[in-house]
Amino acid sequence: MFSIKAKKRDSSVKLDALRKGGEIPAVFYGAGEESTPVSISKIEFKKVWRGAGESSTVKVSMPEKDIDVLIHEVQTDPITDDPIHVDFLAVDMNKKIKVKVELVFEGVSLAVKSGLGNLVKVLHEIEIEALPKDLPHNLVVDISKLATLSDNIVVADIALPAGVVAVTSSTDVVASVVEQKEEKEEVAAPVDLSAIEVEKKGKKEEEGGEAGAEAATPKE
Repeated sequence: MFSIKAKKRDSSVKLDALRKGGEIPAVFYGAGEESTPVSISKIEFKKVWRGAGESSTVKVSMPEKDIDVLIHEVQTDPITDDPIHVDFLAVDMNKKIKVKVELVFEGVSLAVKSGLGNLVKVLHEIEIEALPKDLPHNLVVDISKLATLSDNIVVADIALPAGVVAVTSSTDVVASVVEQKEEKEEVAAPVDLSAIEVEKKGKKEEEGGEAGAEAATPKE
């Protein structure tokens, strides 16, 4: 299990000062725990977050006690993308919980490799239920099953670890292949130069005729 050290946050310390000191303001709640503001090391948290994601349990170690949590929500800086605040959801390790888990696509699709079509990832995560200790970091989807345009992968095709069940409908399509259509280039219609010449010539003759008519008209 992943773990991270935390300490109760002093409300008198400004959050900007906390962040400049290399720490992140955080809070944990749930599973009978009172909402408690804490602070954690940014460097340590980024390592844990990378490994645990939002579906693996993390042990928050405090001087008073240890708490089992999930990384529930992370606010990030819009410019640097660094975490600036974290919500931890406390969990009961003896009770099953429902979470959404990321799907990782692996393998080679014959339909895609042969140029028959393009891979379409319909789902990027599914909801599962399990005890906190059994929650996987992600689930692998083997796309080698997609050999023809009529093949698709549904939730039931995903191999689940022991103790894990899918909450998302087993018949929901996860991935498929759509026919690859060639884009036809539009060919511009050839310009009829003769028509342009005739049009110009007719205009000149018309202008000449009008001038001649004006000259032939007697002036009063």
